[in-house]
Amino acid sequence: MNLDRAAQRSDGLEVDLDASVPPSTRKPRRAQDAAARKRKKRHKIHGRRPADVAPAPAKSEINVTPLVDVVLVLLIIFMVVTPMLHRGVDLELPVTQHHGKRQDTGEQIVVSVRGDGAYVEADRVEVDKLAGLIEKELKAGARPVNVRADRALRFGEVRKVLEQLHAAGAPMVNMETQETKE
Repeated sequence: MNLDRAAQRSDGLEVDLDASVPPSTRKPRRAQDAAARKRKKRHKIHGRRPADVAPAPAKSEINVTPLVDVVLVLLIIFMVVTPMLHRGVDLELPVTQHHGKRQDTGEQIVVSVRGDGAYVEADRVEVDKLAGLIEKELKAGARPVNVRADRALRFGEVRKVLEQLHAAGAPMVNMETQETKE
């Protein structure tokens, strides 16, 4: 008789523990061992973690790839649109070679001169009233004045505007031109 399935009574007789189970329902010893190993393995896989083992921290990384895509698209849009933006009215500037370049910071007063009159920014102004308007603009603070004159104009018409700017006390007057492309 198997010692692990038998119990020894106090008087020394062995009693078969499997005697109460009919032989047809008994599992063979190998099948019992395999089932026990399977339960143990399932318990190991699905069992609870001991209290001293902390769960893994939550992944809190931000995916920056979409952000970079959006920023690059915006950069391309601004690079394409920025050269198209100009202050003042639309006109064809005189062409020069090797002229000094200054960045338009937005603080300058832009005076455009076309065949139909003078414009401050995009507002049409009579040439004889230009000095008073520029004086008011300069009272807020000394700012440079950029003069944009159409290429088709005679210099005498541009000179009238320059005299008005001088009478208004403009500290610095710049003539805008377009550099030739070689």
